[in-house]
Amino acid sequence: MSLRFTLLETQRFEWPFTLRLPFRFGVITVTQGRQAVIRARIRLEDGSEAWGVAAETLAAKWFDKDPKLSDSQNEQQLRRALELATEASLAAGADTAFGHFANSYAAVTQAAAAEALNPLVASYGRALLDRAMLDAALKAKRVSFWAGMRGNIGGMAPHDVAPDLAGFDFAAMLAGQSPLARLHARHTVGLVDPITAADQDSRVNDGLPETLEEVATGYGHRYWKLKVGGNIAADVDRLCRIAAVLDRAHGGYHASLDGNEQYEDAEGALALWRAMQAEPRLARLCRSILYIEQPVKRARALETGMAALAAERPVIIDESDGPLDAFVTGRALGYAGVSSKACKGVWRSLINLARCRAWNAEEKRERYFMSAEDLTTLAGVCVQQDLALVALLGLPHVERNGHHFIDGFSGRPKAEAYAFLEAHPALYADTAHGPRLAIRDGMLDIASLDTPGLGATLEPDFTAMAPMPKAAWPN
Repeated sequence: MSLRFTLLETQRFEWPFTLRLPFRFGVITVTQGRQAVIRARIRLEDGSEAWGVAAETLAAKWFDKDPKLSDSQNEQQLRRALELATEASLAAGADTAFGHFANSYAAVTQAAAAEALNPLVASYGRALLDRAMLDAALKAKRVSFWAGMRGNIGGMAPHDVAPDLAGFDFAAMLAGQSPLARLHARHTVGLVDPITAADQDSRVNDGLPETLEEVATGYGHRYWKLKVGGNIAADVDRLCRIAAVLDRAHGGYHASLDGNEQYEDAEGALALWRAMQAEPRLARLCRSILYIEQPVKRARALETGMAALAAERPVIIDESDGPLDAFVTGRALGYAGVSSKACKGVWRSLINLARCRAWNAEEKRERYFMSAEDLTTLAGVCVQQDLALVALLGLPHVERNGHHFIDGFSGRPKAEAYAFLEAHPALYADTAHGPRLAIRDGMLDIASLDTPGLGATLEPDFTAMAPMPKAAWPN
C-alpha cells in the first residue's frame, strides 16, 4: 500500500498564544509562546495532488537549553530546522513518506550541525514536515492515520538509518497494531504550580481548575507527572504536599517522576529517591511511581551508567533522545525506556517501538518500553496528531498539560474552535470559555481521530496566522 510522492511546495505560518497559568519546566518559566504551522503540497505518481498540515509549539529552552541563547534565538533555531528539512525534501524527488525521512536524515542532521543546531533541534524540522507530508498522503487516499499505517502507507522498511533493526519486519509490526480509542491523560504538576489555594497570591478566576486539588477533583485523573527541581529537601517537601492531595484521590493513582535534567549523575537522582523512601508521608507516592524521566543533564546522560537508579525504578531518556540511535546508547547504560513526542517525529517513535519489540523478544521479558510525553500540545491539529500517534503505539496514558495551561482554542478564531468541536464532539467540550479538550474521569475519548488524515481531516484557518519569517539563524 506504500505510496511514493514528490514534495512540490510548503507554506509556513505561526501565531502567538498566552498561557492562562505560568508553567515552569527545567530552567524556564513560560507565560507565552508561538505555534508553528506548516502546509505541504505533494504529487503522487498518478499525478494527483494533495495538501497536508502539521502544527507544533516553537518551544524555547527545551530543544536547546543553552542559557546563552534567548527564547527568540531558540525560536529561530526551530524555524531554521524547518527550512533545512524542507530544502532536503524539495530536492529529493519521488520517495515514500518513510523514505523522505530516512534518506535525508544524515544530510539534514549534518547540515544542522554545521549551523550549530543539535540533533534534537534538527529532528523538529523533519518531524513537522514529515507529518504534513504524511497527512497529505493519507488525505489523498482518503484513509485515516490508523488504517493507513496498519497498511504501511508510509513504506516503512529496514534502512541504514537504524542499522540495529536490519532484519526487523516493520510491515508486520504495523499491521499488528491495535490503536486505542481512549487514553488516560497524565497531568503534569509543574515546579511553580499551586498545590492548594493557600499557595496562590491571586487567581485567574475563569471557572477552570487552577490548583492541584481542583485539577484532581475536576478532571478525575488517575495518572500524574511530577516534576522535581534538583534540591532534595525542597523536592521532598513539595512531593509531600502533592502526596497529601493525591493520596486522597478516589481509586488510587500512578505517577512518573520527571528529573528535568536537574542532576549531574545517577547518584544524585538516587539520593532523591532514597530521601523519598525514607519519608513516611511519601510511602504511597513512592509505590505509585512507574518510571523516572531524564534525571541527568543531557551533556552527561548518555555517558553515565544508570544501573543503581534503574535497580529502583525504570529510567527513560527524553531530552537526550537527539541522535536517532540514542535509545541504543541508553540501553547499554541501563535505561529501559524512551519518550514518544510528535515533535521528535512519527518515524522516530515507530523505530523506537520496533526496538522495544526486538529487545524484549531477545531478552524474553517486557523490560523496554515507551512513554508518551507532552510539549504543550495545543487544541486542534497539534494535539490530535500527537494523540493519534500515541494511540497507534498502544500507549495507555499520555502526558497532557496544554488544556490546563492554555485555555482551549484561545488565540484562534471562534469559528475554527467550533468547527473542531463539531468534528470531534467527544474529544472537546463546549464551555463558557468556548471549546476545550474534554477530560472525563481522567480519560480522553479519541475514537473520532479515525478520520482521513493524520488525526484530523479539518484544517485550521490559515488566514488567521502570520507567514513564518525567514529564520535569522545563524546570526
